[in-house]
Amino acid sequence: MFPVWDEEQTSRNVIYVELRRSIIMRHIKPGERFEVESLAKQYKTSVTPVRDALQMLGQDGLVNIKPRSGYFVARTTLKQLRDLLDLRHVLELAAIERAVIKITPDQIAEMRTIHAGYTGDDDVSYDRYTDENRKFHYGLAKASGNNELMQLMGRLHDRLAPFMVMRHGGRTQIATHNRIIDALEQHNIEAAREALLDDIEVSHESILDKVLQEEAETWHVG
Repeated sequence: MFPVWDEEQTSRNVIYVELRRSIIMRHIKPGERFEVESLAKQYKTSVTPVRDALQMLGQDGLVNIKPRSGYFVARTTLKQLRDLLDLRHVLELAAIERAVIKITPDQIAEMRTIHAGYTGDDDVSYDRYTDENRKFHYGLAKASGNNELMQLMGRLHDRLAPFMVMRHGGRTQIATHNRIIDALEQHNIEAAREALLDDIEVSHESILDKVLQEEAETWHVG
């Protein structure tokens, strides 16, 4: 399931990146248990960096850590997903309303360099698109000047990452984000809000449609 790395490459961060990608791409299913010893053998390392990587994924909200039971891919109920999407709506609007006033030319320039372009619908590309999407919205929160909001936004997008992949928005993501950046550069609060709301509403509707159509039987409703 996981690639084998030589001793020089093996580290907590390498294991973290590979497991995170597997979770986000849903190669490992929600509720699946990680076998620490098996992973240590696969990566040719001790169990310590494996456990450290799983702890990091726990902080991202992608892994549930159960004392005396082990490490499991986090499950999300439909209620939790709706709550996360609703929270995103609240936080993103709060961020953009502040960022449109405070954003600097350097921050605008940085946001314009985040995307490397559409390269297809393969796993490697979608891993990158998801990372770019997180960086974009994290940068938006950073431009608001509120560090707590920035941290909340980062953790929220970590938890939503597997669902962002499900919607397959890689082809349209850059254009949508550029529209937001253009409004920020003009310090046009109405245009910025409209562009952001369009992005949020389309992505949320697409996520919920995919979840209900493709994986309804595996979901907890509560």
